[in-house]
Amino acid sequence: MNNLKNYQADKDLLSERVILVTGAGQGIGRAAAIAYATYGATIILHGRKVEKLERVYDDIQALGREEAIIFPFDFEKAVEKDFQAIADAIASQLGRLDGILHNAAFTFGPMPLENHTLEQWQLIMQVNLLAPATLNRVCLPLLKASSDASIIMTSDTHGHEPSAYWGGFAVAKAGVEALVKIQSQEWELLPNLRINALIPGPVHSPQRTKTHPGEIKHLLLQPQDLMRTYLFFMGPDSRGVSGKVVSCQDVR
Repeated sequence: MNNLKNYQADKDLLSERVILVTGAGQGIGRAAAIAYATYGATIILHGRKVEKLERVYDDIQALGREEAIIFPFDFEKAVEKDFQAIADAIASQLGRLDGILHNAAFTFGPMPLENHTLEQWQLIMQVNLLAPATLNRVCLPLLKASSDASIIMTSDTHGHEPSAYWGGFAVAKAGVEALVKIQSQEWELLPNLRINALIPGPVHSPQRTKTHPGEIKHLLLQPQDLMRTYLFFMGPDSRGVSGKVVSCQDVR
């Protein structure tokens, strides 16, 4: 952890691992899926829009690495049986799961709490907190069977230090950090399992463009600039590191 700024991943860091990346169609999810594939993993690409996932699939194919799997799925409308179907499909098609990167997110953008409707609260919580928590649970038997499994949750600066006008999104991301700490404590006797949260910070991504349309984009970091951290926390070099909330901006 102390030397993360100088971390260099071995070229076969993720060889023979199966990793699920949610929100893989664009931004950080896309960059992570390609990075993980570059370092040897078989990637399960999750997202809502098939055409975006197909483009990432093609990018991975061009690397000459393991063929990716496309799994389109809408977290907004999902119920218990839908999440279980994902775990069952992974088990039947691939037979293993060694990691999950929870990158899928949703926000309406800044607004005061008094403007949040019940439906908006439910949607924000569903995508940002309930979906990843449920996916972790249904995939747990597969993760337990792995000799070295890692879950990366995605937090946000406004969830880590809640601030006005970030409302339900900040509350959901604060919940993500609580989930990470609780789950890591419950897994203390399971050395093959770990869970951590990463805070990307200001990065040029579609979500950032949605919430900060006036920014000068070329001054922001690119998703690829964060991949050293994403590789460390997904790969075996982070074994024994769990329950951490890490700002990518601090370790790049």
